[in-house]
Amino acid sequence: MTENDQPTGELSTNARRAAAREKARVARTKQKRRQKATRWALQGGLVLVLVAAVAVVVLVISNGVRPAGPGPENMASDGIKIGEGFQAVPTEALGPDDEPTPSETSDAADTVDIVVYLDYLCPICGQFEEANNDYLAGLVESGAATVEYHPVAILTNRSGGTRYSDRAANAAACVANYSPGSFFDVNAALFESQPEEGSRGLDDAGLKDVVTGVAGLQQTGRIERCIDEEQFGSWVSAATQRAVDGPIPNSDVDALGGTPLILVDGQRYDFSTPFTQEEFSNFVVTAAGNSYSESSTATPTPTPAPSDEPEADDPESTTEPDPAEEQPAS
Repeated sequence: MTENDQPTGELSTNARRAAAREKARVARTKQKRRQKATRWALQGGLVLVLVAAVAVVVLVISNGVRPAGPGPENMASDGIKIGEGFQAVPTEALGPDDEPTPSETSDAADTVDIVVYLDYLCPICGQFEEANNDYLAGLVESGAATVEYHPVAILTNRSGGTRYSDRAANAAACVANYSPGSFFDVNAALFESQPEEGSRGLDDAGLKDVVTGVAGLQQTGRIERCIDEEQFGSWVSAATQRAVDGPIPNSDVDALGGTPLILVDGQRYDFSTPFTQEEFSNFVVTAAGNSYSESSTATPTPTPAPSDEPEADDPESTTEPDPAEEQPAS
């Protein structure tokens, strides 16, 4: 029997083995290709992650080493003070190395000074605004109160890397600089469109839509460029740090521990939530009354020293009227 005359069973077995070996070889080849593709995908993904990380680091470093620039006009106190008719108290812009100047307190006994430190990503700030904005508007419009807003950015890391707190505070500063008469309404609009803490928030285009949607806004083009370029970004960081370091001007508050911080005539409003207009208005009235009492007590009306001379209307008085006073005027 020759080699070619093998039994049919053996040929079938060899053929099956050869087919199995070939199938295994093909499977190994495919597996290697898949592993290679996966390895390249992982490497590619790693490269993308590294690129993104580098971009974030560059952004952080660039923001950290950003040269100090001037602050916005009308915010020399690191806040904008709004009075009767929603008009801002005008002030010069802070220079890069200037220290803020605390706002002067109101001289009028019937005008209350309200100060609010806020972060546009802070949900509690938004709740205070929703409950009390109409009440504040009525006080300011009538001249019964001034309100001074201090935008800060203490929740920078709570917006998925987009730095929403910084960018929103910068947008507010842009309005204070270019359209101060619109600040009260823009502040309200930013809270009406407030994103959730932890979300990415509005991008710059969204911020511009909110700000420019306020009626009566002036110098719209400059404000949009200010938002795009983050013109007052360095000032936002510096003003926030000053508030965090303290002390808080015109009050006995050592430093900003969180937002919102609300002061009425220098007295801290220890609020409870949910906010109610009734609770806040009661505090305003009480704080204003306390301020008036303290002011009156601090500068009492001098009492004349007692005199040994008898009073003019004393029946036993021997003081005679001056004859000259009895003469008719010529």
